[in-house]
Amino acid sequence: MASTTNRRRFLALGVGAALAGCLGSDPPVADDDAAGVDDASESAEPTDSTAGEYSGPFELPVPEDELRRGASKDAIPAITAPVFGDDWTEFDEVDATLADGDEVVGVELDGVARAYPLAILNWHEIVNDDFDGRPVVVTYCPLCGSAVVADRLAGGEPTYFGVSGLLWMSDLVMYDDRTNSLWSQVLATAIRGELTGETLSLLPSTISTWGEWRAAHPETEVLVPPPVSGTIRGRQTRRYDVNPYTSYQQSSAIGIGFNDAADDRLHPKTSVVGVAADGVARAYPLDAVESAGVVNDTVGDLPVVVAASAEGSLVAYVRRFDGETVEFDRDGSALVAAGSRWDLLTGRALDGPHEGAVLTRANDRSPMFWFAWADFNPETEIYGAENAAGEQE
Repeated sequence: MASTTNRRRFLALGVGAALAGCLGSDPPVADDDAAGVDDASESAEPTDSTAGEYSGPFELPVPEDELRRGASKDAIPAITAPVFGDDWTEFDEVDATLADGDEVVGVELDGVARAYPLAILNWHEIVNDDFDGRPVVVTYCPLCGSAVVADRLAGGEPTYFGVSGLLWMSDLVMYDDRTNSLWSQVLATAIRGELTGETLSLLPSTISTWGEWRAAHPETEVLVPPPVSGTIRGRQTRRYDVNPYTSYQQSSAIGIGFNDAADDRLHPKTSVVGVAADGVARAYPLDAVESAGVVNDTVGDLPVVVAASAEGSLVAYVRRFDGETVEFDRDGSALVAAGSRWDLLTGRALDGPHEGAVLTRANDRSPMFWFAWADFNPETEIYGAENAAGEQE
């Protein structure tokens, strides 16, 4: 599998893209079944975003003619019966390997840490999971490079989400099996159907390498690919040792050809972490963050700290606790502030007066490709750019 360095950065290679996952065009290998810390002196988990009604810049419902058909419904089979293990090597049915440099979506919730490899999500896009009775959905759109994790509720009731095969703004459109409403993955909002305007309650997540995540969470579980895990269509497996989006990720192509317009201030596939607060949206490109080492900034009235790990994992936290805004520095792989060292990947204080406290994430969606962030945040600023306003240190 491609290393994180190759996957996080763009290279101006050919624009031909192998979109087998999104288009559902690659035949399955097997188809056996049809179908910020308020009080930093205490340990605290990041707060969840609250579900509610959409109040963003897009008019809902989305007109039907803005939806593009990339595949048939469930051609990309969402995982509905996930199985987890310590590693893939313990499962004889899995003929792929998970290397330390392979990327995962990491989720820590209710004391349980789980990793969802992109090697699986590239092919299945949605995992319907359960954290000790709490229904959770983990989603990833390979075209946008975006991960969104949320409570798995529609109309207040647990539901399964599946891949509709439709795209809106080159992004995954999901459906819920309670009402068959259509949901934008990046917006985490129902854009058509009975639940139009309802938003999901978002949960903190991280995109990092498997090695980084496992080092920060020694007790983590990792999602095992089908046929061990079950999908909405039964034993639908794929070639999990192959990334079908390598060419796409390295090109300037957007989506599958339906969207020609792009904000050209950055290369479309630049990896950015975005923060939005008080009517201000700002994107932090990976290269700019790496050059700065650590970024102390303010978005609207929200003080944030942004940094990147040695493997290129972007993080953004609220840099306000104990009622005060603090400045962060770097000490190798750790962040430093207020007499404590903070784990960059988890935001947890490792020592000092705040040991055990956890910083609140400033971003409620994962880092993603620049074009996707700009499409969903059309007035966005760019950290380090001449037209970016506000405090930038």
